Amino acid sequence: MQTNISTRLLQAFLALADCRHFGHAAERCHVSQSAFSAMIQKLEAAAGTRLFERDTRNVTLTPEGELFVQVARQLVHDIEAAFADMSDYVARRKGRVAIAALPSLAAGWLPPVLAQYRQRHPGVTVELFDAISDQCLDLLRQGRADIALTAPGPNLTEFQTRPLCSDPFYLVCRRDHKLATRRRIKVAQLAGCEMIHLGRSTSVRQHLDAVLRPGGVIHTGLEVEHLATVAALIESGLGVSVVPELTLFQFRLPNLVAIPLDAPELVRPLLIVTPKERSLSIAAQGLLELVQGKAAAEAGSPRRKAPRTGAGQ
Repeated sequence: MQTNISTRLLQAFLALADCRHFGHAAERCHVSQSAFSAMIQKLEAAAGTRLFERDTRNVTLTPEGELFVQVARQLVHDIEAAFADMSDYVARRKGRVAIAALPSLAAGWLPPVLAQYRQRHPGVTVELFDAISDQCLDLLRQGRADIALTAPGPNLTEFQTRPLCSDPFYLVCRRDHKLATRRRIKVAQLAGCEMIHLGRSTSVRQHLDAVLRPGGVIHTGLEVEHLATVAALIESGLGVSVVPELTLFQFRLPNLVAIPLDAPELVRPLLIVTPKERSLSIAAQGLLELVQGKAAAEAGSPRRKAPRTGAGQ
């Protein structure tokens, strides 16, 4: 049997159980006494039994009413708690948001955004995955991440994408390298340089291969997964590397220099990726707004100057 009982009817029942007076209970519920009586009759009809005994002087609970009063109190408590809990989620006083980002973004560009978000919404749990592009998209597919910051690829048609920023490339070398004193470098000038590469699965490497392969660079055989390792190898004189601007914070070592490449074709576009068929939670929408806000602010400001004396500054 389906029962259509509103919270309002339950509250009317509890008011009468507490007041034991129709007039006082009606006043508590802010309705007329006749409307209140109709509400109690509707509830009793739904229960299939009388819940109150009435006479000219007293209103008392029947045995069935005594049984129902505890159930009604728990139901009203649970409903009010559920709406209070939802209110906390809507106000971002609680919740969870997960973001997946390329390591170059997760280690440099993104942390200030996460700090700002946590300051605004300390009750929301923020989860961060630093992963390569394909892994970022897998985390979105699995529902483990709400937002991904990643590079373009062939598997994006199932997602909604927005531009994040464009990331130009720099040559990083030692201060004693032959190119270290140049203000800008063309790709052709990299011919003969011993190149240290990031792994082939990274978005950085995928952007570089098509441009550098015809340029006569010498492959050292050194392919590593982490930018800190690239920096250490360069510092030890084992070669040079070409890396995106957003990764330069990893190369702030006294003996290294970063020089911008004069190569319009060598720019890594980065994207904000979200599920196409799944709505973002309110907590995730708040983080997305901060990410987009920072991207817009940086796009509208003059681009920071290249570190003339190098990444060591």
